[in-house]
Amino acid sequence: MLVCIATPAGAQTYHHEVETGDRTSVSVKSRNGRISVIATDEQLKKVSIEASSAGALVDQTDVVTVAKGGDVNITVRDRREKDRIDLVVRVPARTKVKIESEAGAVDVVGNLESAEVSTNTGTIHADVPLDAVKFNFLWTASRPRFLSDVELPKIKEKAAGVFAISGKLPDKKSAKDKEPDKDKDSDKEKKSEKDERIHLEFLTQRGVILLNVDPAMVPPDLRERPLTEAARAIVRSGDTQLTDAIRKVSPKMFGDYANTLPPPEKQPELVKRSAPGQFVSAVSPQLLRFNASVTDRNGRAIGGMKVPDFTVYENGVEREVKQVTPTNEPFNLILLLDVSGSVEERIDFIRKAARDFLHTASPQDRIAIISFRDDIQVISDFTTDRSLLSRKLEDIDAGGATALYDALGYVLADPVKRLRGERTAIVVLSDGDDNRSFVPFPAILEALVESGALVYPLYIPSGLIPEGSVPKPEVTIDPLRTRYLTLTTRAEEEGQKLALASGGVYYPVHRLEDLQRAYDDVVVQLRTAYTITYASNVRTSGNPRVRVRANRDGASVRLSPVVAATP
Repeated sequence: MLVCIATPAGAQTYHHEVETGDRTSVSVKSRNGRISVIATDEQLKKVSIEASSAGALVDQTDVVTVAKGGDVNITVRDRREKDRIDLVVRVPARTKVKIESEAGAVDVVGNLESAEVSTNTGTIHADVPLDAVKFNFLWTASRPRFLSDVELPKIKEKAAGVFAISGKLPDKKSAKDKEPDKDKDSDKEKKSEKDERIHLEFLTQRGVILLNVDPAMVPPDLRERPLTEAARAIVRSGDTQLTDAIRKVSPKMFGDYANTLPPPEKQPELVKRSAPGQFVSAVSPQLLRFNASVTDRNGRAIGGMKVPDFTVYENGVEREVKQVTPTNEPFNLILLLDVSGSVEERIDFIRKAARDFLHTASPQDRIAIISFRDDIQVISDFTTDRSLLSRKLEDIDAGGATALYDALGYVLADPVKRLRGERTAIVVLSDGDDNRSFVPFPAILEALVESGALVYPLYIPSGLIPEGSVPKPEVTIDPLRTRYLTLTTRAEEEGQKLALASGGVYYPVHRLEDLQRAYDDVVVQLRTAYTITYASNVRTSGNPRVRVRANRDGASVRLSPVVAATP
């Protein structure tokens, strides 16, 4: 018996509910839409189907549902990519699931009895209890690409071009290792375990398989490969989250290198700091201090502000501002240059752009230059010698893939960590498109929040950089090409997140003349932050919530998430 309840939840969403019996089996076919099947702990004997599209309206003709007893078959009509239909199917616990797709991503979540999934190129993501799992993962047209939260058995080549990973979790010891008087109990346990075991049968041509790994934490390159210098430096740093990301991508290479390192004397960690809006440091039992930057309606920094220009609220109560001082002391600046294949033929432009920044930064600032492609190259350690830095730029080696997030991970794990809370900023000159890092973006974002470093991403589409040597004033780019040239959506979004998390500013460079303006603004931003000291009514061990208002028309305040200032 089929019971369908169609209730549009929005302009592009459609719902069905199908009553089922005690045992449920669900089959789904969809060519390119995302399919998510979620097993719930509820005792309701029904299957809930939600179909949605970012494009055209979804109606009953787009999702055909046929039910007979506990068997539910769902077929999604093919539509254009922009009108693709995504499904979320909620099923009772211990449901048998079969899914067929081509390019769409597939999620199977919860305590299912079994999940049989086949795709061509779509990612297969399983998030299931690992107490008792039997699995067989098969790739028919490529070497395996996978990521797992637990160690999996070795890859086996079953036939020419066909690879498999199969086994059981947890990996039990052999029966001979068990005590003889526990054989009967062991047999009972095996029977119970068999009844509750989850069976995963995944077949894909070229897709990625994820086992209990957040898809957002997957790096762009999943091939087992030797660790780069950037990756090795991250492992040496002991940062848990960054190191764990590298371990999952390249477990053998990671293990081989980690075994060569002496055990750490104590658990290392990046410097901790308060989140935006919280106090930064205690100056005395009753005085607290934090850093803030003030901008106008156009996002430009406002200088020359004094005590009367600020009002501070602590836990909603106004407090007396004791001192406001501009933070004019020198910065440690790290210039991170993308010299990957996307800009290989334009290396002279990269050198000129770097030299322009050297001339823009204040003479007292210490600058380090690091370039990156598939690995990092330390061009120069921190120095105020601009002539030396300019000469060192000739040592850049260009070409290859782009490992932007590994480079950022290296900077956070090595030079920033060595500075131990000094005022530090990272200026990134890149097109923002990472395709080779071990470390995924969310792990970098978390490490950045803990580091106290400001990040200023200056993202330039690689096609915007003119061919040939250093651009001359008379060189112009095809106006139509320039007009429609944009950064990728992912690069834009991630650049903005890096800046927001660190207290820096994101600069999308759409025209070449924007680059110098961005340099000028970065320097102004660094020079117009303020250290504000106020009289607190909270114990220094507390964690008060602080809000600041700038008493200037149109001004807004951003509390830079920096490490504790020295009293």
